[in-house]
Amino acid sequence: MEKEYSDQIAALLAPPSPQSIQEYYKSLNESGKCDGICVRDNGKHGKAVFASRDFKEEELILKDRMLVGAQHTSNKVDCLVCSYCFRFIGSIEAQIGRRLYLQSLGICGDKACDKEHQTKEKMECDLPSKEMIESLLNGDLVLPFTDRFALPEVVSCPAGCEEEKYCSQSCADADWEAYHSLVCTNSNNKQSLTLLKFIEHANETNDIFIVAAKAIAFTILRYRKLKKSQVKDKGKGLLGKMDNANFSLLLEAWKPISMGFKQRWWECISLPDDVDPSEELQFRTEIRDLASTSLELLKDAIFDIECAPLFSLDVYGSIIGMFELNNLDLVVASPIEDYFIYIDELPDKEKEEALLTIQTFVDALGDDYSVPCQGTAFFPIQSCMNHSCSPNAKAFKRDQDIDGHAIIIALRPISTGEEITLSYIDEDVPYDERQAMLADYGFTCACPRCLEERPS
Repeated sequence: MEKEYSDQIAALLAPPSPQSIQEYYKSLNESGKCDGICVRDNGKHGKAVFASRDFKEEELILKDRMLVGAQHTSNKVDCLVCSYCFRFIGSIEAQIGRRLYLQSLGICGDKACDKEHQTKEKMECDLPSKEMIESLLNGDLVLPFTDRFALPEVVSCPAGCEEEKYCSQSCADADWEAYHSLVCTNSNNKQSLTLLKFIEHANETNDIFIVAAKAIAFTILRYRKLKKSQVKDKGKGLLGKMDNANFSLLLEAWKPISMGFKQRWWECISLPDDVDPSEELQFRTEIRDLASTSLELLKDAIFDIECAPLFSLDVYGSIIGMFELNNLDLVVASPIEDYFIYIDELPDKEKEEALLTIQTFVDALGDDYSVPCQGTAFFPIQSCMNHSCSPNAKAFKRDQDIDGHAIIIALRPISTGEEITLSYIDEDVPYDERQAMLADYGFTCACPRCLEERPS
């Protein structure tokens, strides 16, 4: 495949032209997705985000909807969220009951409970009774004051698969149209068994493969929509092959993904601390082989001859590398934390009465009672924000931010025309430590602060 489609693969992985960049981000601006900011070349690092109006300190700069993202597999044990917007769903009781039920089965957020430190007998002793857990799950037991923390009801996948749940029918429909219709594992789908093999491999190795698969599904579905529109308008179209006309449509469908900076995953991934530098070549070869295995499983499930170049190892590795280099962690705070804080701040008598009901569950959940939703996502505008060790903005979720959008807040007043920057690392460390951490991103920082602190 790499040789047969070498020209198309090269075109997919080529950096987008300045005109393409301008047109794409102009369309986002006109749709209202980035009001008050613009994306253009900064003359140093390529794409950058600039203020097109003044921002005050702590003012919201951007609420960026992810292009593609996924909850970490291990995190699904702790958090039941909408598979499209990543908002918590169900009820406080259901969230607590679900965690305790899975815990009773020995399933924890780290994939397996630590048997050395927590025996089955101790787990069972610490947990509420089976009947109490079931009463939380089926709604028979209502905890005090949870009506103040109402969550959206759970909506199932349109095709009935068990893997994906939603906060609304609109989110279910949007996910189906954008990604899920191609990667749904419902029993009526003839590809479900091969998809399950792909997902199982990703869960056992690296769930970043699931996000990469969603990126490919997103592109294929966009291509099919463009193709359908062209056939409808022109009354003709060549199906079942990759020709120049079809590839032009594929490039257009690929455009949102093309905007992300890319390197092959096995080339850009940081060398783990436990891998000796002398073994680096072997490590990177193993990573490449892991990606190759994942890709073959994905091809067995969703391969489309008209989109064949998407299934090259170079493209797949570059998509994964894009997430490695450009992602902002997907984080959504748990409403369980807000609920327990509310109980803790009640007047003494009300608090005492509430604790009579909930203390058993608080003790069973332990210190990790408020695990947030966590995952990996690619945000089209946030990913264009460059690093500075003296940033003027930060990624920060406010109390009202209850879904998976990236939220960017001004750290200080920002003037019209000023570049908006973030810190990719903990900037409150010495120069040498900052540069060492930024090496993982593939660059040496030359921001004003680093130029001032750099040893002569």
